[in-house]
Amino acid sequence: MKIILDLFPILLFFAAYKYASIYEATAVLMGATVVQSLLMYKMDGKLSTMQKASLGLILVFGSLTLFLHDDRFIKFKPTLLYGCLALALWVSQFVFKRNLLMSMLGSQVNLPPANWHTLNIGWIAYCVFMAAINAYVASYYTTEQWVDFKIWGYVFPLTFIVGTGFYIAKYAVQPADETPNTDTHKGADGS
Repeated sequence: MKIILDLFPILLFFAAYKYASIYEATAVLMGATVVQSLLMYKMDGKLSTMQKASLGLILVFGSLTLFLHDDRFIKFKPTLLYGCLALALWVSQFVFKRNLLMSMLGSQVNLPPANWHTLNIGWIAYCVFMAAINAYVASYYTTEQWVDFKIWGYVFPLTFIVGTGFYIAKYAVQPADETPNTDTHKGADGS
């Protein structure tokens, strides 16, 4: 369900773009992201920092796209988002000596410090890669080609997130009520 909610705005954006223009698709993306955020707030009782940032960037850059009728704003929004995330992860790790990923996920995943550091470096590299590839496609290809890239380019985040999941899976914190039963040698009468 969560993955469908995450993909909801972008799928509507692609559908609107195929039947209308980048401007109508931008308005659809803005509205769908607001609805997505409201649904996430209703489900979780709060919005993650990433969701707030994404909503803010989509509304600001979407408004600029609609106001100025310049599709560069919507095309470069992913580059800005990934670039800001990479910078935030780098600054938190190397300037403030605090791992931002550990701050956000530490209650759910119990990784050794060296693994948190590796995960953080991986996320920085991934964000730089995504910012660069989006900037390249946005700069050198048409808007239609950029939209097609965004559709098929979802293989990058999905692959990276699955890879991250495999990396941290063995460290996932097990809820207290699901502790394994280690007393398997007792008989039916408890002896």
